[in-house]
Amino acid sequence: MEEPCGASAAAPLRGDAEEPKQGSVLFLGGNEVKSSAVVKYSSAPPQAAFARLQEKTDLKLPPANWLRESAKLGPAGTTILGNSKKSKPFSSFGMAYDFIDSVGNDVDVVSDSENIKKLLKIPYSKSHVSMAVHRIGRTLLLDELDIQELFMRSSQTGDWTWLKEFYQRLIDQKWQRKKKSKEHWYQKAILSKFLYYSINGDGAAQPVPSTSKQHQEGPVAGESDEAGRASWPAPFEMPSSLSEDPGASNQGLKNDFVRNILWTFEDIHMLVGSNMPIFGGGRYPAVSLRLRDNNKPINVLTGIDYWLDNLICNVPELVMCFHVNGIVQKYEMIKTEDIPNLENSNFSTKVIKDIAQNILSFLKSNCTKEGHTYWLFKASGSDIVKLYDLTTLCEETEDKYQNPFTMPVAILLYKVACNMMLKKNQNKKHYGTIRTLLLNCLKLLDNGRHPQIIASANYMLSELFQLDEPKKEDSADFPINGNSDESYSEEEEEMPDSDENGSYSNSSDPPDDNKAVAIIKSVGELSVPEKYKSVHRIRPSCAFPVCHGTEERCRLVLNHVLEGLKSVDSSVKKEGDLPAADPSTPIPLKYEDESTSGGPESLEKQMALFLDKMGSFQKGKHSSQSGMIPGSWQYKMKLQLILKSSRAYYVLSDAAMILQKYGRALRYIKLALQCHDTYCCLCGSMLPEVLVFLCQCLTLCGDIQLMLAQNANNRAAYLEEYNYQTKEDQEILHSLHRESRCQVFAWATDLSTDLEYQLSVSCKCYEAAYEILLFSNLKSQNPEQHIQVLKRMGNIRNEIGVFYMNQAAAVQTERVVSKNVSTTEQQLWKKSFSCFEEGIQNFESIDDATNAALLLCNTGRLMRICAQAHCAAEGDFKREFSPEEALYYNKAIDYYLKALRSLGKRDVHPAVWDSVNWELSTTYFTMATLQQDYAPLSRKAQEQIEKEVSEAMMKSLKYCDVDTVSERQPLCQYRAATIHHRLASMYHSCLRNQVGDEHLRKQHRVLADLHYSKAVRLFQLLKDAPCEFLRVQLERVAFAEFQMASQNSSAGKLKTLSGALDIMTKTKGAFQLIRKELVAETEQISEDKSPAESVSVNDSSAGLNKEEVLKLLGIFESRMSFLLLQSIKLLTSSKKKVGGSNEEEAALKTNKQVYSLLLRATANKGMSLLERTELMLSLLEQLAPRSEGSPGVQ
Repeated sequence: MEEPCGASAAAPLRGDAEEPKQGSVLFLGGNEVKSSAVVKYSSAPPQAAFARLQEKTDLKLPPANWLRESAKLGPAGTTILGNSKKSKPFSSFGMAYDFIDSVGNDVDVVSDSENIKKLLKIPYSKSHVSMAVHRIGRTLLLDELDIQELFMRSSQTGDWTWLKEFYQRLIDQKWQRKKKSKEHWYQKAILSKFLYYSINGDGAAQPVPSTSKQHQEGPVAGESDEAGRASWPAPFEMPSSLSEDPGASNQGLKNDFVRNILWTFEDIHMLVGSNMPIFGGGRYPAVSLRLRDNNKPINVLTGIDYWLDNLICNVPELVMCFHVNGIVQKYEMIKTEDIPNLENSNFSTKVIKDIAQNILSFLKSNCTKEGHTYWLFKASGSDIVKLYDLTTLCEETEDKYQNPFTMPVAILLYKVACNMMLKKNQNKKHYGTIRTLLLNCLKLLDNGRHPQIIASANYMLSELFQLDEPKKEDSADFPINGNSDESYSEEEEEMPDSDENGSYSNSSDPPDDNKAVAIIKSVGELSVPEKYKSVHRIRPSCAFPVCHGTEERCRLVLNHVLEGLKSVDSSVKKEGDLPAADPSTPIPLKYEDESTSGGPESLEKQMALFLDKMGSFQKGKHSSQSGMIPGSWQYKMKLQLILKSSRAYYVLSDAAMILQKYGRALRYIKLALQCHDTYCCLCGSMLPEVLVFLCQCLTLCGDIQLMLAQNANNRAAYLEEYNYQTKEDQEILHSLHRESRCQVFAWATDLSTDLEYQLSVSCKCYEAAYEILLFSNLKSQNPEQHIQVLKRMGNIRNEIGVFYMNQAAAVQTERVVSKNVSTTEQQLWKKSFSCFEEGIQNFESIDDATNAALLLCNTGRLMRICAQAHCAAEGDFKREFSPEEALYYNKAIDYYLKALRSLGKRDVHPAVWDSVNWELSTTYFTMATLQQDYAPLSRKAQEQIEKEVSEAMMKSLKYCDVDTVSERQPLCQYRAATIHHRLASMYHSCLRNQVGDEHLRKQHRVLADLHYSKAVRLFQLLKDAPCEFLRVQLERVAFAEFQMASQNSSAGKLKTLSGALDIMTKTKGAFQLIRKELVAETEQISEDKSPAESVSVNDSSAGLNKEEVLKLLGIFESRMSFLLLQSIKLLTSSKKKVGGSNEEEAALKTNKQVYSLLLRATANKGMSLLERTELMLSLLEQLAPRSEGSPGVQ
């Protein structure tokens, strides 16, 4: 016996596809039929030529090799020769298990070739048809449903009684078992002997003497009714082996066909099992061998049988041996394509094709529910084909497990889903299909009997939901609307079966119509081309559920995880007294406050214990309180489910964090870490990806604790969120507590009311994550995670440093009586400094220059606070700038300079660069100001102090950027103007107090004049500093007066006076600003404005200090009066001596007039500030009538 054309000698392993062997396109009587076949598996030996028997060979005599094994037969043995038991009821499932890739996707039908032939012969045959139909995806599984055998079993065991009652009530009330005739067994016996003769290598088989008629009259070995009945399993029996491997079963689910063939007939793809013997020896590489009684012509049914067998197996030729009463007469060779045209056996291949397409469409349109068992039934002699849903009928008996197909269908659904899951990353559009397969599988299973499959299916369902990214729905692949029970005949009234006289049916009972899912009213309809068209609404509910948010997606995951955990827990034997937690009772969540938290010290101990425990996990220690055996399926499955729930809670926590629901976020991360704790208790060795995930959990926990610390005002709301628990969460916790106490991470997840403790917890979370990365050697494998953890460590240390720094500043503010720095302050400085130092190291280790610069800047600020703490108390008249202050200010300057060096250049981060420059400028300015105001004359000489002040002021100017346009530019301009003013004042003072060195005096005079000019120019740019501008100008006038005092000549004095008056006229812009603000204030008082409007006016005049203005105005009037008087005296004197020029005369006249007005004004004490300001403006206008165009403050 040989394979079809081109098959290799060695049979491949089951499930391994060979090279395709395509059949030819056949042209038969003008009808074109396309057929091709690929042998997917074969257990047949290499083809052997058949032995041509001599004429007159008596087939009634058994050959010597009858029913014996032969090397030529190979392991297939008697199966090849047709002597095996008939097809088992689950034969299609055996094939489906072996070719799981094909099920649900590519293949339309999986079945025994005998069932395929029986279906295609329905319009030609009067015999009954009884088949079980199951749908898996787009694939239909067809199996023979032997009613006689079932009912024989029912009478012995009590199984299937519901179907027997239904059958008798609606179909055949007078059912009785029909026995097979002796003729049937006789024909089978001589066929068997003929095939054994044909494989005898000698070509002439030797008969053996027959001592009895047993072989001729009795059934062939293996064909007894008892053996046939034994192939039926008891309903829902499950061997213990299945609990370990859901694919294994001894319930007839084995694929025992000699060949599994992928047969494509027109557009129908079928996986077919065949046991047809194939030989070599004809004109073609393969032939099929048939035995025919010469007295009986071949009929259509036999012709279709032979033709389909050859098409399915891709055999091009048929060898027919004719006999008369068992005596061989002759052989005849017939080509496969000629079979439809044999005499008495004419049939149209086109009609067969139409029948196949119509039957498939009918079944696909009506067998729509996965997991349901459908029964296709045609009574003997009837033209009506009916389809019943046995699952629905069975459910009416209140015991779904009475259906023996339940378990095989469930396992097949599970296997197909498993297979698709392995490829899920390749094509996510199948998620909806996988989910439907698994849900239908779960519907069929009983938790008490099949916990492993239920747990595994629930785990796979949870795996379908992507937790790390929003699910992209593609519902276009899965039609949502559709009638799953659509029938092609539901609108037609069924005709009564009045002419049925067959022994299988007496179905004129009308209730039958209501029970059938669908009906083919006449088998003749099947021959009509495209009479039935599949609507292709195969799976109306297989669209993947659209989740409207992360929480909904995670809740679906947790729901499946919980169901899986329940299945695992229910299957674990209870050993001893387990923690008897009630799932309906909330597990209390520990609430910490500052009185019980124990502070950072106890946190250190908990942290050390945690890291020690983590180290012990690495060494492979584990324990389970529930008594699960490591390595068992329960153990493995619970680990996977726990890890999945941990990931779901992590995602929920992250989502709550984004929504700023920090109490909820902490509750979820607590649950995630409790899951992880249980995982650690069970797992002998932690996988790297699990450790990385633990780092992510601890990092998120640190983030949440930090946000809780920063939002302390909402603590009550966060506490309420934190203590809330769903029933689902409680039940998952109950399952976790079966394995561990879940307290390892309690230190990280308690909600405290103490700010310092929360910050410490956050820091410890990051440190724990970092330590795990270190001792697990995961740092190099997860550089991104490593960098993120270090960044957060740097950030939290900055936060804690700032916290301690602010506390120190607060203590300093409260310290009034004591002049000495307290120990508390010093401790806070040390803590703050330590945190900043560690944070800087964290950022520098990952080359984060910007953040390192910010922390260096904060350290500089800490040094300035230390400096401020060392200044003497107010009211001490001997106050001097102390060495401690100088030390800390210089340290601050060092840190600011380090920050600038860290950044390198402004382009790295302009905002930070500008901020550091400003702080550095401020520090130099503060130090210079303190030295100038509280000169340490007891330690240093005046000249030394002046030199240091000058240097510090110039450095402050260096880092004060007045040119760059930014929000800080006005501040910088004001700072620079103030520095120039202070320097000018200092040099002015030096000049007044200095005697002797004329060169030095000249230098000081030049410097004072230079700085006064620069200060004036900068103050003029500012719109909100008129008082400062006035003060500088008045100091310049005083400086001019001082110079005038040392002058002897009238011309020189007159020139100086003219310059001083000119300085005064240039203050017009400042007085205009003062007037503007005073007018605005007056309008606010006079008009009854709304509060909202008055606020804006207040804002506009908020910078005007009236007392300061009055004081400056008084000085201004006094100096102006003095200058005018001196000018009048000098001009008058000059006029008498020389005779003044016209200009001098005009100046004298103007000065006299202004002086007169000024005297009257100062004499009038009743003038308001606004009036005095306006008067001053008019006087300045008279002094310099052409000054409107001159630059000034406008």
